[in-house]
Amino acid sequence: MKKNMKRLNSYTLIATALLSLAACNRGDGDFDATGTFEATEILVSSEANGKIMELNIEEGDRLDAGALIGYVDSTQLYLKKMQLSAGLRSVDIRKPDIRKQIAALEQQIATARTEQQRMENLVKAKAGNQKQVDDIVNNIKYLQKQLDAQYSTLNKTTGGADAEAEGILYQIMQLDDQLQKSRIVNPQAGTVLVKYAEPGEVTAAGKPLYKIADTDLLYLRAYITADQLSTLKQGQTVRVFADYGEDDRREYPGTITWISDKSEFTPKGIQTKDERANLVYAIKIAVKNDGYLKIGQYGETVFE
Repeated sequence: MKKNMKRLNSYTLIATALLSLAACNRGDGDFDATGTFEATEILVSSEANGKIMELNIEEGDRLDAGALIGYVDSTQLYLKKMQLSAGLRSVDIRKPDIRKQIAALEQQIATARTEQQRMENLVKAKAGNQKQVDDIVNNIKYLQKQLDAQYSTLNKTTGGADAEAEGILYQIMQLDDQLQKSRIVNPQAGTVLVKYAEPGEVTAAGKPLYKIADTDLLYLRAYITADQLSTLKQGQTVRVFADYGEDDRREYPGTITWISDKSEFTPKGIQTKDERANLVYAIKIAVKNDGYLKIGQYGETVFE
């Protein structure tokens, strides 16, 4: 009888051990770290002041990088640019035509030099007097001084007009930049998480319009103990698990992309392999999304 009881107790212990092993193989508590999935989120804000004329997005929309999704009213900016463009044309019209304005003096100097040459030839032939040559030379000097003075005046006038035109051009460039910023362009490919504004509302520079995140690549932010820290490194591959209900559990390949160099207290609701550990280190594990993973979803990881 005693032998039978001993055998029964042995069978019971073996059965209990097998059940425990099966539970571990099913993954019940068999993990190295846990955490939640997150994504790189971008808060897209307005770069212009004014009324939102169009904002063609809805929460859940998939957007491409560089997609034009709306614009802010830019009528006043456009009219200001047209005004400056007209002023630029006016400055160009006022600029003196230097060649035409000095042509008469240059012609007078050229004629005087010809007359000088003729008189010098007459003097050499004893048919003219030196005083006439000297008068022509003095006249040429006077005309040359007039030409130099006119050159200087016209160059200063032209330089002032060029500087004025340059200032207007910079103002036009500023308006072009503001007009460009009136267009709402999506900065990166991703999914719209939250929409903060609607067409018809008045916005301002820096005011949030929507939040977008790249959900194709999610990160499991998990926490490890100091003992585990020495066994992990960036670039290491691990296994990641996510639960979908009571019976559906999926495995994903993951890569450690970041390990914190500072410890912190274990966040509420997060489990670690050693529940006695108060201080843990955060890590990020990149996981390619198959369309089922969601931001904020709970996940577990097993290190290779």
